[in-house]
Amino acid sequence: MFQTVDVPIWLLALIVVFAAVTFASHFLFPSVRWFVRRRAERLVARMNKRLARPIEPFKLARRHDMIQRLIYDTEVNRAIHDHARRNRVPENVAFELARRHAREIVPRFSATVYFSFGIRVARWLSHSLYRVRIGALDRGRFDVIDPGASVVFVMNHRSNMDYVLVTWLVSRTSTLSYAVGEWARVWPMSALVRAMGAYFIRRKDRSALYRRVLARYVQMSVEGGVTQAIFPEGGLSLTGRLAPPKLGLLSYIADEALERDVIFVPVGLNYDRVLEDRILIAADPAHREFRPPFGHVAKSIARHVWLRMTRQFKSFGTASVGFGTPLSLKAHRAAGGNVEGLAEELMARIAAVVPPLPVPLVSRVMLGQERGLERAALIEAVGADIEALSGLGQALPRRDPRQLVDDALEILAERRLLVEERGLWRMKDGARPVLTYYADSIAHHFAPELQLDPAPIVDPVDPEAEPAPATEADVAEAAGPRS
Repeated sequence: MFQTVDVPIWLLALIVVFAAVTFASHFLFPSVRWFVRRRAERLVARMNKRLARPIEPFKLARRHDMIQRLIYDTEVNRAIHDHARRNRVPENVAFELARRHAREIVPRFSATVYFSFGIRVARWLSHSLYRVRIGALDRGRFDVIDPGASVVFVMNHRSNMDYVLVTWLVSRTSTLSYAVGEWARVWPMSALVRAMGAYFIRRKDRSALYRRVLARYVQMSVEGGVTQAIFPEGGLSLTGRLAPPKLGLLSYIADEALERDVIFVPVGLNYDRVLEDRILIAADPAHREFRPPFGHVAKSIARHVWLRMTRQFKSFGTASVGFGTPLSLKAHRAAGGNVEGLAEELMARIAAVVPPLPVPLVSRVMLGQERGLERAALIEAVGADIEALSGLGQALPRRDPRQLVDDALEILAERRLLVEERGLWRMKDGARPVLTYYADSIAHHFAPELQLDPAPIVDPVDPEAEPAPATEADVAEAAGPRS
């Protein structure tokens, strides 16, 4: 019994590995999970005392339990049966496909990652790149929102910074659940995105089974009180203008008979500089292909790091967020409204609160001046535009026209879009597309018929619509002063 046994080294190593795995799975991992879970529960309890809209139990449910609930849902099971019959495959094959869709969609929310890491990174990025300002905001309208209602922030999509900026701005009121596209389905980005509570959508998947699984998850989360953030345009604006709404996620929410009321909060975003503006302008609008070359991204990041190291970087100007008048889904239905009418009304309310910023204002004036313009004349023209906007009740920057023009000229000159020659400011060759992109972001304030990009809606029930933000009373304190 105690005799020595000779075994090969590889076999001994294998035995040790199996023993270690067995010990970890039966003793170590349960203890670690219990410790992490206890810390997360304490964090959630502490944050719920501070948040205006506490984290709902639905969002804290175990991911495995949420997946099981989703794939055994009655409507999903009906879709599984229809898929099996239509494609002539066994139902267990269709069931496994639905399970795969559910595993791909359902997030793995971590309060620790969201508050300890995500919010801090979002705040640092926002402040390090921009002067963050709040545009239109009527706090009284948010104070009276029914605490039992589900809130859905609906916003225009200008930049990938939208996720970062709005997540931080509403961090004092609630946590957000975004829908993100395929760009984030790459490890380790996918794990971080899921931990932040976001869920993935396939923009090109038109199968009825996938859309039913996605629809039921969205409906369950809204019914569970999870604060949603969606982009009804379905993607980044390639022209600067608002794009026509796609009805995917909106229809999933509006077509379902939910017990809770749903409050849609319109959010308008604008920037003095969109990080990916040239890439979006050069994109093919038909296929929406705008993935930048790796070398271009690496070069841009390296240059930005060098400017920071040498203390030459100032900022990209102002990033501003305006919050429009909330819209109750119950009230909309009571008035006889449908999904199409809901989408149009929300886009109109978003357009109304898109902030006019220095670079868009100056770009608008410069586009009509081929021969150039003196600084004094530019200040006068921008002042006239601001006066016209004030008559429409727009939330305007608090800086005077002289300061606005100086700030915009500094940004545009640094980017080699404008140049001063003999006392005149004029556009450089090749600058018109970029200036048009920024001017068009506020063109609808001066000509309401230009409110939406004329591009047609390709698929009115495309699940491509992406997530948007949320905010309430404390947003102004979180964001700081107005521009």
